[in-house]
Formats: sequence, C-alpha cells, structure tokens
Amino acid sequence: MTTRTETNLAGADGAVVEPEQLRKATLASSVGSALEYYDFYIYGLASALIFGPLFFKPLGESGALIASFATYGVGFAARPFGGIVFGYIGDRFGRKMVLLLTIGMMGAASFAIGLLPTFEQAGMLGAVLLVTLRIIQGLGAGAEQAGATTLISEVAPPRRRGYFAALPFVGIQLGTLLGAGTFALIALADKAVLEGWLWRVPFLASFVLIVVAVFIRLKLKETPVFQELEKHKNVVKNPVGELWKHSKKNVLIGIGLRMGENGNSSIYSALLISFMSASVGVFPGDKQIGPVGLLIAAGFAAVMVITFGALSDRFGRVLVYRYGALFQAAIALPAFYLVTLGNVTLVWIVMVVGIALGVQSMLGPQCPLLPELFGSQYRFTGVALSREFSAVLAGGLVPVIGAVLLTVTGHSWLVPAIYSLVLALISFATTFFTPETAGRDLLSIEDAK
Repeated sequence: MTTRTETNLAGADGAVVEPEQLRKATLASSVGSALEYYDFYIYGLASALIFGPLFFKPLGESGALIASFATYGVGFAARPFGGIVFGYIGDRFGRKMVLLLTIGMMGAASFAIGLLPTFEQAGMLGAVLLVTLRIIQGLGAGAEQAGATTLISEVAPPRRRGYFAALPFVGIQLGTLLGAGTFALIALADKAVLEGWLWRVPFLASFVLIVVAVFIRLKLKETPVFQELEKHKNVVKNPVGELWKHSKKNVLIGIGLRMGENGNSSIYSALLISFMSASVGVFPGDKQIGPVGLLIAAGFAAVMVITFGALSDRFGRVLVYRYGALFQAAIALPAFYLVTLGNVTLVWIVMVVGIALGVQSMLGPQCPLLPELFGSQYRFTGVALSREFSAVLAGGLVPVIGAVLLTVTGHSWLVPAIYSLVLALISFATTFFTPETAGRDLLSIEDAK
C-alpha cells in the first residue's frame, strides 16, 4: 500500500505516481536521449568531416560530401517508418516495450558502423553497409524520442509537466557533449591516424550507453495512462487508423512546429560546420572549431531546455514557442554573416545563441506540447509521426540540400541563413493554429482542440 507522502505528486491527471517511478522514467528517457543524440552528432560530424573520403572517394571532394550527407539524410527518411511501426506497438502493447526495442536497434547499428570496411578496404561495399546501418539507426530513432516524451509526460505532475518533460532532453545535450567532445579530441590526431582507425572509436564506444540504457529500462513500470487504457479495455487495435481518422490536423501542427526547431538543430550542428570547412579563406583545414562550438553550446542548452520547459508551465506552451521561433528567425541573417568574419569566438557565440537559445526555446515547450496534442489511445503514434515526418523534411534534408546549394552558390553564407530563417518562420506561423495544451488531462481519449 502506498503512503500519502509517497503520492504527493499527481501524475497523469489524477493518477497518483510514486516519486520513484518518476525518477526512473526520467532517467530511462534521459539515457535513451543521450544515446540517440550521441549517435546523431557523431554521425553528423563524421558526415561533415570524414565519411566523404572514407566511403565515397571516387566522387571527388564535393560529390563525396554530398553523398556523405545523403547517407545522413537516409537515416531521417527511415524514421517515419520506425515511427509508424513502433508507434503502433507503443499504443497497442505499451510504452516500455518500445523503449527497449528502439534503444537496442540504435545502439547495435552505431556499434556496427565502427566495424565497417572503408572504400580503400572493400570498395563500395562499405558505403552500401553504411547506408544499411543508417537505415536501421533511423528506424530505431523513429520512436525513441516519441517514446521518451510520451513516457515522461504521462508520468509527470500536470502543473509541472513542462519542467519534467524537458528533463529527459538534457540527455540530448549530454549526448551532444559526448559526441562533440569525442570528435574534438580525435580531431587533434594526425589525419592518417584519424582516417585509418581512430574515427571508429566514437561508434564503438556507444556500446557502453546501450548497456546502461537497457539495464535502466528493464526496471521501468508502464505509465498510468496506458494502465488505465488496459484497465477499461480502451486500447485500440489500429492506432494508426484512428490517428488518421481523428488527428490529421494535429499531426500537421506537430510537423509545422518542428520545422524551425529540428531544422535549425541540423543547420547549426552539421550544415554550419560543413560551410566553415569548405569556405576557402575562412577556416581552412581546422576541424576542431565546429565540435568545440557544439560542446560549448550543448552545455548551455542543457540548462536552457529545462528553463524553457518550465516557462511553458507558467506562460503556456504556445506563447513560449511562438517567441522562440520568432527569435530564431530574427538572428538568422546576422548570425551567419558573423561566421564569415573568420573569428572563432564569434562562431562559438553564434552556435551558443542559435542552439542554446533559438532551438531550446522551441524544444522546451515542445516536449510536453506534442503529447498533449493527442488523445491517449493513439498518443505514441501521433507524437512519433509528427516528430519523424518533420525530421525528414527539416533535419534530414537540411544537410543534403544545403550541401548542394553551397556548392552551386560558391559557399555563400546566405544559404544557411535563409534556410534557417524560412524554417523558423514556418514554426512561427504554425503557432497561430496550435491550441494551448498546458495542464491538459492526458487520460482523455480526445485530441486537444
């Protein structure tokens, strides 16, 4: 029997949650987020800095870079399929099962990338295997963040859901710190050593995070919301069909909201680094600037994502999101112009402002907002599809399209600047169609309206 002191946190809207369950859910979600974004950043940085010559050497410098970013995009293209499959499982059989499956897939694929043969060793076989593993990575990632944000939102106290839902996303910054920090260190090595074997170390090291994440997630309980659905026999057999029938508008809202956040995350973490590496006379040959900048930005972002999540509890999800998107749009042109001045400190300031303030001001309120948009019977699927279709349109295509446009325009700084501006304005406009969801009853089977 649970005592009153153990139940002083009200979970999903009247359902009482033990503080221990909330702590375990937060930790399990955070470690998964750390692994996903560790993978995300080491792959993004490797695509920008070394995968081209390692796997696509016959295509020439520009062609190899575009092909390298294309493999990066392939992972995003696979994510909606992962979202559909694992969203179905999450809404049909429970949130916990999905979180175990996705972490295993992502981690195993990342580890295997560290074992791949390069073009010099096996010709194009290495590139084919790289694409295959990237697809597997994408399938797992297609439900990882949806699972994390759904899990913690359904466990957290309603009045502080923004704060608690943002906590696991500190794992994103931890993953960024680990990924960017690792690359900043190995970039110090001789080029021959880096391209010979050292590039494999960050991928092989993901094994540690896999073991920790699986161990923690095995101890999780199912969320109170899903327990209530099972108790009252309200679990639907076809959550994808129900979502399509009732929630097309909210899925489109979720996609629109994510364009500015996810797209600018890729712009500031991958496209900006590619722009600096390829821009003659700006930062020639210095491969440490980008990873070190990400390292600094991630430290600030870890604090700011929680701050903006908590602010959304006080001022509402939509208002915080709207001003965050507007801020991201306002800084786009001046930020990327400053990068062209060749001052390393200015570059790091741009990355901190863009990632820690611009991106996090949208991600913070987004953590609780997406689960709150959807009814309980197909919430996992709704969050997964909103996140992952937008991940293809924004995050996945940004580096590929950006690399092509940079090549065509002679690496003009206006390419990332205008790209950033347009994506932020899409999210800004979407907020005017978004219902306020703060404090919403997550036991409700109805969508937010």
